[in-house]
Amino acid sequence: LSILLSLLLPAHTTRSPDCGGILTPSGLRYLAEVSKPHAESVLRKDLMAPPAPEPSPSSPSSRSQIISVKVDKFSLTLVPDTGMRLSIEVDLGITSAPSTTKEMRLSILADLHVEMNPEGNLELVTSDCKPTLEEVQSTEEMDRSAPHKSSGSDVDKQINVEKICLEVSKLLLLPNERLMSLAAPFPITPNCQVQYLPLAAPMYSEQGIIISLQTTFQVAGTVIPLPVSPVPFSMPEPASSSPSHLILAFSEHFYTSLFSALEESGALNVSLLSSLTTATLAERITQMGSLFQEDLPVVLQAMTRSSPHVVLEEDKAIVKLFLTAQIGTGSSLFQSFLSVNV
Repeated sequence: LSILLSLLLPAHTTRSPDCGGILTPSGLRYLAEVSKPHAESVLRKDLMAPPAPEPSPSSPSSRSQIISVKVDKFSLTLVPDTGMRLSIEVDLGITSAPSTTKEMRLSILADLHVEMNPEGNLELVTSDCKPTLEEVQSTEEMDRSAPHKSSGSDVDKQINVEKICLEVSKLLLLPNERLMSLAAPFPITPNCQVQYLPLAAPMYSEQGIIISLQTTFQVAGTVIPLPVSPVPFSMPEPASSSPSHLILAFSEHFYTSLFSALEESGALNVSLLSSLTTATLAERITQMGSLFQEDLPVVLQAMTRSSPHVVLEEDKAIVKLFLTAQIGTGSSLFQSFLSVNV
């Protein structure tokens, strides 16, 4: 049994990354920027929803109601070695009677991080959430006092703080859907796909959120076996002055695997119809007339004869393709009369 297991285990123990990405601090700021309108829409829908009827009847004039929701601040910052911090400030317009309106501020401070679930997918989770609700004084009162925390009122009952904290990650623009789609098969050609598999939860450094990925390639729905990368892959150190939101890195092994999958799927094989025919060639090469009695179109075919190889060098990439080029007739059964290795 131990011998059998030793033959099976290497398929799992040889998992190593061959590409990866870094979401930079400026990328997080951009994510917060594009998520702000989305967050305001979600909060407006949740907070301005009609309150559930109370068991005991009360006069409608005593009920407070949120009539406006405006996200004033929405920021997402990096916490090295830990995760991300989401800071939100929401201005609320509250009315308790037709003629009485006051402003309140809902502040939310949440700590988020990405972890890997048992299914091997990445998901965004909340590790800590601290909401506070304060009343904003009028201009005359602001000269004498600062904003104070709201006491227990109808507004506190209407704002479901636990629900907001439970779903605070949903205020970002579809983060879990994007993380889930990361591992979905991505088409390269109609019958060739690549799948990026996260090997572990991301790491958090001053450079950004670093994720390492391993790729698998499928041809016609079957995973093609590829050799293990001979060189361990690690994300390169990004330039401190880089304005990029997202930095991607791909290894030589990734590109060699990519071209191997394309070769396996037949995507690198080409067939080109020439303007020449066997009759026009026979005018220059007399033997062609004895080979082909009828006039047939001439076709150029290029077929891979072994797996391609990629070499990355400073400022350039070299792709080595090993082809057999054939010139023949374009009849129903291709007949080659010239073949050369390239």
